[in-house]
Amino acid sequence: MIKAVVFDMFETLVTLFTGRTYFSEDIAKDIGFDPEFFRKEWHTTEKERSTGKLTVAQGLGIVLGRLGIGSPEKTDLILSKRKDCLRDTFSAIPDETFRMLDALKSRKIKIGLITNTFSDERDFIRQSDLFPYFDAALISFEQGLCKPDLELYRRMTDLLHVSPDECLYVGDGGSRELQGAEKAGMHPVQCTWFHELAFEPHIPCPILEEFDHAASQSQILDFLD
Repeated sequence: MIKAVVFDMFETLVTLFTGRTYFSEDIAKDIGFDPEFFRKEWHTTEKERSTGKLTVAQGLGIVLGRLGIGSPEKTDLILSKRKDCLRDTFSAIPDETFRMLDALKSRKIKIGLITNTFSDERDFIRQSDLFPYFDAALISFEQGLCKPDLELYRRMTDLLHVSPDECLYVGDGGSRELQGAEKAGMHPVQCTWFHELAFEPHIPCPILEEFDHAASQSQILDFLD
């Protein structure tokens, strides 16, 4: 019997592919640098940015310094545009997401969040209208761990006071989160309702045939029965 549903955040409850998008190629354009080269350098700090060792500002400082183009003005410009993108993301939370969460609450289903998230994203998540829905929230920037580390799934079941087989895990599939949930003993479901919005090279995950799928938020409720 499912007693809890644990969600991913980006491309699951919200999408970054709406409003003012701002990805690595956009940063590269703003600083006048080759997008592919910048993307590779930027990704070298991803783990540290995801696990609380570096804020986004600190990561930018390191990368721009390596490229020999660091300046407070460039850093501030990038941080400002990232915030614009995140503001659009969290201002456009689908009504279907809220209906799904309300329906889970009405059924007394516990709700958890496990997300791989940088410092600025963490701030928006905590300030969002979604945050009060979570009975427990594990944010990689605060936890010092990233999915698919099994410890994150264990911490979540402990916090929700449920066993892994009583948990549904819902995510788009990026960061091998579904494989991690399966290894942890949860029932993984790949959500695909934002899938067509994503574009290369930023598609988080292809459709994974080995997992159950939900093409709309309302379909998550079907897995409770």
